[in-house]
Amino acid sequence: MKRVLGSAAVLALSSGMAWADFNLTILHTNDFHARFEPVSKYDSGCSAEDNDAGECFGGSARLVTAIEEAKGRAENWLLVDGGDQFQGTLFYTYYKGALAAEMMNKMGYDGMTVGNHEFDDGPEVLAGFMDAVNFPVLMSNADVSGEELLADKLMKSTVIEKGGEKIGLIGLTPIDTDELSSPGKNIIFTDPSDAVQGEVDRLSEEGVNKIIVLSHSGYGVDQTVAENTTGVDVIVGGHTNTLLGDMDGAAGPYPTVVNGVQIVSAYAYGKFLGELNVTFDDEGNVTAASGAPLVMDAAVTEDEATKSRIAEAAAPLDEIRNKVVAEASAAIDGSRDTCRAGECQMGNLVAEAMLDRVADQGVTIAITNGGGLRASIDAGEVTMGEVLTVLPFQNTLSTFETTGANIVAALENGVSQVEEGAGRFPQVAGLQFTWDPEAEPGSRIVDVYVASGMDWEPIDPEETYLAVTNNYVRNGGDGYSVFEGAANAYDFGPDLADVTAEYLAAMGPYEPFTDGRIKTAE
Repeated sequence: MKRVLGSAAVLALSSGMAWADFNLTILHTNDFHARFEPVSKYDSGCSAEDNDAGECFGGSARLVTAIEEAKGRAENWLLVDGGDQFQGTLFYTYYKGALAAEMMNKMGYDGMTVGNHEFDDGPEVLAGFMDAVNFPVLMSNADVSGEELLADKLMKSTVIEKGGEKIGLIGLTPIDTDELSSPGKNIIFTDPSDAVQGEVDRLSEEGVNKIIVLSHSGYGVDQTVAENTTGVDVIVGGHTNTLLGDMDGAAGPYPTVVNGVQIVSAYAYGKFLGELNVTFDDEGNVTAASGAPLVMDAAVTEDEATKSRIAEAAAPLDEIRNKVVAEASAAIDGSRDTCRAGECQMGNLVAEAMLDRVADQGVTIAITNGGGLRASIDAGEVTMGEVLTVLPFQNTLSTFETTGANIVAALENGVSQVEEGAGRFPQVAGLQFTWDPEAEPGSRIVDVYVASGMDWEPIDPEETYLAVTNNYVRNGGDGYSVFEGAANAYDFGPDLADVTAEYLAAMGPYEPFTDGRIKTAE
C-alpha cells in the first residue's frame, strides 16, 4: 500500500525523483443540474440580453471552450464529473438524460459517478443515459445485483489509461439515496468508506497505484472517507455544491488535504470548471497538487456550435418558459445556503402557496423541504421557466392527517443535518418553531406553535392536524419517514410549480418576506 507523504517528503521526492514524475491535470464538474444555458448570479435563468452584457455564468457553450483550452495546456488530462447532471431545468423535464449525454460526449468526459438525482426517474432513465454516454458511470457503495436494468452495466470502479499510466476511478453516491430520490427497492446502499477501501484494495492488487474517487456524497463525507481509508489520492466531490478555493464564499482550500488525500469540488451549475494539477511519483504517491476552480464568466468565450445546438434544443421549451406568470417587487432568495439552514423567502413563498391552495379543505399546516427549492428569482417579471427552475421536480401537493407529535418529529428530522447542508430543512406555513443548533440531533426542537385564528398556541402532541407537503416528502423523502402511512393521505394534488405560479400571480406584485416563523434558540 502506498504511503502518505508529509510535506518534507513531498519536497524531497519532487526534487530527487523527478525522473519518475507523472503529471495529471484533473478537470472536473459537479451538480450541473441541466444548466445547459447560462445562469445568473442567483443560479436562475439568465436572459440573452444579460448574457450579451456579460452578466451571466456557465452554460455548455462556455464549458466546451474552457475544457478544450484546459486540455490544450495539460501534459495529461482527465475530465470527470461528481454527479447530479440530471434535474433542475425544463431541459431535463423534456429530454431527461439525452441532452446531458450528448453534451458530456461532446466535451470528452472520462468518467462520472452517480448522483442521487440520477435516480429521480428511477433506474430506467439512468440506464438509458448510461447506454448513451461514451464513458463509465460508477457507483461503488451499492448492491445493484437485484436491479436488472443496472446489474450488468453499473460498475463500482474502472481503470483508464492516460500517458501510459493506469488510473483507477471509483464512484460514490449518497448512502441515503433511497430517501433522497427514487432508486426503487432493488438497490441496497452501503457505507462509503468501506466501499471505497474495498475497491482500492482490489485495484491495488491489479497494480493500479493512482486512485481517484468520484464522490457525490458531500464535503463532510469526503473528508471522512479520506480519513478512514488508505490508498486514495484524490476525491472529486459533489452533492453539497461546495466551492473550494481562496475566493469569497469558499468553504475551504482547494485542494483540501485530509490524510494525504486531495479533496476538490467546484460548486455547481457549471459556474466553475475545476482544474487540479497533480504530480505522482513512480509509486503513485502525490508529490505536488495545486489548482483552482476556474470561473465560467463572460471572459470565457462561448463555443458557437454548442450555443446553436442548445438554442435548437431549447426551441420546444420556449413557449412554456417564456410565459410571464407574475411579478416580484424584489428578488426572492431561494439560495441553498439560506433555505437549508433557516427561514428563507422562497420557503415562505412556496409553503404559503401550498397552504393557500388547500386551506379550504381545513388544512392548517404546510411543511416543505428546503432542498426542493433550487434557485432564487430576480425582481420584476417572473416567467414560468423561472418558477420551474425553482421547483423542477414535478412534485404534487400531498394532504394528510397526522398528530402534533408527528409534526414535531418531522421538524426534528428537518433540523437534524443542518451542518451537512442537507435538503431536509423544513420551510413552513401555519407553524412557528424554535430550534437549538447546539443540541444533539433528535432533540433540537425547543418549541412549536400552530396558528389558531389570529393567534398562536403550542402544538398539542395528541391532537390530529391536517397538513400539506409535497408527494416526495409525504412518502418519506429526505428522511420524513414519519409521514409514511399517514391517515387519509392524498398524493395526487396539483403540480407544486403550478400552485406557486398561480399564488405569485394572485399576490402580484409579490413582496418577498421573512417574519421570524423559524427561530434559533438564544
